[in-house]
Amino acid sequence: MTLVDLSFGQLLLCVGFVCIAGVASIVMKLRLEKDLFWGTIRTFAQLYLVGYVLQFVFRINDLRIIVLLYTWMIFWAAQAIRSRVGEKAIPTFVPVFASMVISYMAVLWTVTAVIIRVDPWYAPQYFIPIGGMIIGNSMNAIAIALDRLFGDLRKRRDEVEVMLCLGATREEATATMLGDAIRAGMIPSINSLMTVGLVSLPGMMTGQILAGADPMTSIRYQIVVMLMLTASASLGCVAVGIVIRRLCFTQYHQLRL
Repeated sequence: MTLVDLSFGQLLLCVGFVCIAGVASIVMKLRLEKDLFWGTIRTFAQLYLVGYVLQFVFRINDLRIIVLLYTWMIFWAAQAIRSRVGEKAIPTFVPVFASMVISYMAVLWTVTAVIIRVDPWYAPQYFIPIGGMIIGNSMNAIAIALDRLFGDLRKRRDEVEVMLCLGATREEATATMLGDAIRAGMIPSINSLMTVGLVSLPGMMTGQILAGADPMTSIRYQIVVMLMLTASASLGCVAVGIVIRRLCFTQYHQLRL
């Protein structure tokens, strides 16, 4: 069975789903109509733009350009995390960006070079889409973890300072909070592992099946993706959490927040 092509008019029919959500927002006074409208416009604009860019990118076979493009994608993910967390007392962008580049490159290289064994390992048809999935999934996990970490440090400030006064290090005083933050960031990925195939058919597997690929081949790819996303979310939350926690204290182990 060949893939059924979709016209622009068919895509516009899907806007009806957003209109339903908009009507519900108006009726229930949720004030989400503007966000729904601009979100829909940006979805069309950004995805069409990406489609044209990928047609060019997939013809590139230069490691430097591909890595630079992937780093640019991580840059915008780090910007999104900074704006979502909204913490002004602690500089989060640089440590988040650096941690994401190191951990994501390591995971992505392992997947393309060692597991899938793409030749070359930076082939853009594999490197960019798989890397994008890593960024998108881990970005949400890191944002959740940082939001939880900053929230706990503020709410439990007195507890932390008492432990510091009693001789505890910043690591000892905040071990439970860091663990809770990482756990919060990991929960969505773990839930996906528990329910994949039962509650939903993941996007990559569904896309391959719609394109005519053998279902068993699609399933094997999806297993790689699910485990890869869990690992990248874990590494991202741990690396960013440890670095940001250190920035929350002075060199004398005094809480900055």
